[in-house]
Amino acid sequence: MPDPHLFSNDDTPAPRARRGRAARSNATGRFERYARHIEEEPWPEDPRPDPATTVIEERPRSILTRNSSPDIGFDRSINPYRGCEHGCIYCYARPTHAWLGFSAGLDFETRLVARPDAPALLDATLRRAGYSPAPIAIGTNTDPYQPVERQRGIMRGILEVLLAHRHPVTVTTKGAAILRDTDILGEMGRQGLAQVAVSLTSLDNALSRSMEPRAAAPGTRLRMIAALARAGCPTGVMLAPLIPALNDHEVERLAEAAATAGASFATHIALRLPLEVKDLFKEWLADAYPQRAARVMRYVREMHGGREYDARWRKRMTGDGVYARLMARRAEAAFARAGLAREGPTLRCDRFAPPPRPGDQLRLAL
Repeated sequence: MPDPHLFSNDDTPAPRARRGRAARSNATGRFERYARHIEEEPWPEDPRPDPATTVIEERPRSILTRNSSPDIGFDRSINPYRGCEHGCIYCYARPTHAWLGFSAGLDFETRLVARPDAPALLDATLRRAGYSPAPIAIGTNTDPYQPVERQRGIMRGILEVLLAHRHPVTVTTKGAAILRDTDILGEMGRQGLAQVAVSLTSLDNALSRSMEPRAAAPGTRLRMIAALARAGCPTGVMLAPLIPALNDHEVERLAEAAATAGASFATHIALRLPLEVKDLFKEWLADAYPQRAARVMRYVREMHGGREYDARWRKRMTGDGVYARLMARRAEAAFARAGLAREGPTLRCDRFAPPPRPGDQLRLAL
């Protein structure tokens, strides 16, 4: 775990839009003993500079995260990075930054943790006696193809290890850096070892730029789908999150555009607002879309029995009630009309075979 004192604990800035950032504030993490708040003078211009991105390195002893949640279709995952510069205001992973002593707000977008030893740790893990292969999910927490990956290359190193071991992987992303790795993902896809889901939330550039400021633009995400599909990697689209009265009206257009680009499967997830995400999202919504804010949150509460979030299994990603069911039916009908399957192909585990290392004794054929 990184030392939180390597980063300064800034006072909470006054809520305002900052260039390239979605969060309007930076409230102290929920596990900190003291909370800080600053009352700023109403100067014509905020003298505080926009926060730059900072990256520190973490060297964990293990790299696979195990999962037993009954409403998630994988049991293991890898996170090359903690925090995410894409800065999606709705990201349900934001609260995890509090475990590092950071804020779920601007800290999550600007104070990143990289794991450069991830490929080597993965190689060692896959070589352990008794290891049983099953698809590894990457991108289910923070995006492995956020901008910092262009310089760090940790995700490419992970894919090289997986290809060498012929180990199956699923990737979820909204980052254009994945285009660099179409060679590996295409080869793995043709062997039945990989599939990718590209997250697509809106075809409206203004909404996307405000809600997910450093993620790839909608048109670029469609080109990502096309490039991966051409390379031979089964590629789908993830409409997540669907936000009532904000982007849910785009479901049919999103499904059609993804299918035209080459997507073969699709899924959707309703807006989730756990812990700090609730206040961060409402703060952004009131600033970016003040005329819609009350309506959006009214529908959100309707989808969760009067609350702003329901953390129960099988409810947290779908919601409940009339509006939630209507939104889900529209998505499923749109997928069916576009010819999109409800899930990607089953990946192969029978090809798993750790490659020999220099100096390893070869087995004799009997």
